[in-house]
Amino acid sequence: MRVRDREVEHDTGAPQPVRRSVSGHSQLSRRGLLGGAATAAAFAVVPRHVLGGPRHVPPSEKLNIAGIGIGGRGAGDMDEVSSENIVALCDVDKAYAAGTFKRYPKARAYTDFRRMLEKEDKQIDAVVIATPDHTHAVITMMAIKMGKHVYCEKPLTHSAYEARKITEAAREAKVATQMGNQGQASESARVLQELILDGAIGHVREIHGWSKRKNFITARGIARPADTPPVPDTLNWDLWLGPAPYRPYHPAYLPFRWRGWWDFGTGVLGDIGCHEFSSIFKALKLGHPTWIQACSTNDMAPPQIREESAPLGSIIRYGFPARGDRPSVELTWWDGGMMPPQPEELEPGRRMDGGDGTLYIGDKGKMLAHRLIPESRMREYGRPPEVLPRSPGHHKEWIDACKGGKAAGSDFVAHAGLLAEVVLLGNIAIRTKEKLYWDGEKGKFTNSERANALLNPPYREGWTL
Repeated sequence: MRVRDREVEHDTGAPQPVRRSVSGHSQLSRRGLLGGAATAAAFAVVPRHVLGGPRHVPPSEKLNIAGIGIGGRGAGDMDEVSSENIVALCDVDKAYAAGTFKRYPKARAYTDFRRMLEKEDKQIDAVVIATPDHTHAVITMMAIKMGKHVYCEKPLTHSAYEARKITEAAREAKVATQMGNQGQASESARVLQELILDGAIGHVREIHGWSKRKNFITARGIARPADTPPVPDTLNWDLWLGPAPYRPYHPAYLPFRWRGWWDFGTGVLGDIGCHEFSSIFKALKLGHPTWIQACSTNDMAPPQIREESAPLGSIIRYGFPARGDRPSVELTWWDGGMMPPQPEELEPGRRMDGGDGTLYIGDKGKMLAHRLIPESRMREYGRPPEVLPRSPGHHKEWIDACKGGKAAGSDFVAHAGLLAEVVLLGNIAIRTKEKLYWDGEKGKFTNSERANALLNPPYREGWTL
C-alpha cells in the first residue's frame, strides 16, 4: 500500500497474532516486582553485542531517528530533533498524526511500532516515544533490547514496576536515554539547585508542588462512558489499547483525553510531578521515600468512578529519610485547585501562582520556584555560585549523548527511572486510601498487599514487557 503519492511502503496496521513478546525477542514473563533479588536475576536484557549494538555515530554525523506517537506532544518532539535524519514514523491514528507525516515526507510510515522496529532495525539509531502513558514501557523496552537510544515522554512508564525494569534494562544495554521533562534543562532549574546547594535557605525540611490542571485538559473524576460509537477508519483501536485492558472505543479516551483514566494515564500527578520534582530530587538526592499518604476527591466518589478515573483533586504526602548530614524531608503534592498555605514571607498583595508551582521551606528561609522570598531577600542574596554545567537544550542533551557525549540530564538510569517510580507511588496511595510504608530496596510496600498489586497491573493477553 502506498502513502498518498509517496514511494513509501506502509504497513497495513491490521492486528497480528503475537507469538513473541512485544519486544520482538524471546518471551519474558512479567514477574512481580515483589520478587526482590530473584526478580532482578531472572530479568535479562539481550546484550547489545549480540544484536549488533547501536551504530557508532560520530558527532559530525547525523543520527537516524524514528518517532512513535507523533501527534500532539510527539509532533513537537520530532521538530526538536529534526536537525537529525527522521527516517521512520509510526502512529496508530493516521488522522491525528497526519500533519507530522506530511512534514517528513521522506520518512517511512508505519502503524505498528513492532513492525517498524523490526523492519527498520539496521536503519534506526534512536527512537522518540510520545504515545499515551500505558504504552511507554512496552515500546521503550523493545527499543532498548534492540540497542536503540531512547527518548520517552514523561512519566517514563505507567507503573512503578515498569519504571524499575526499564531502568535496569537501560543500565544493562548502556544506551543513551532521556525522559521528556524538558524543564530540567532550563536555566531556572540550575539556579534553583545552586541556591539549595549554596545553603540559601539552609537545610530543606518541606517541599510543596502543585498544579491547577484544568479538567478540560485532563478530564477526571467521571464515570466510564456506556455507549459504543464506531471506531474511526483512520484509527487502529487494538494497537492504541496495547497492553491495557480491553475497552470499547470511545472519544472520551483520545486523542488527548486518556490521561485521567487509570487504564491509560497517570492523572495530574503523573503529568506534572516529573516536571515539578526533578530539580529537588537532584539537589537533595532524595532517593526512595519511606512512607506515602494521600487524600483525594475520589475518597467520597462511587466505586465506578474511584476505580476507573483519577480524582479531580488530591493531596499526597511523601516522607523521605535523613541522608548523611541532610535531615528528613516531607514532600507534598497538591492538585485540583488545592494549594499549600500562603507563606507569610510573601509581600502584601502578592500571591502564589495558582497554575503550576513549587515552594521550598528550609530552616533559614523559603523559596518560591527558583527565587527567595520575599523579593528583597532575593535581591540581597543575588545569584548563587555557578557550579552546575549549563544545558545545550533538553533534546540536544540526548542527541549529544547518543553520539558518545555525557549522559543527558534526565537519563533513565541516573535520574528519570527513580523519579518516575516515586511519582507513580503517589497514585497508589490515592487508590488505596492507606498510609503506605515503602521498602525501596525490595520494591514493595510492607503493609498493604492491595497496594503491592497496583505496582504491577496485569497486561492484556498477548502483551508482555
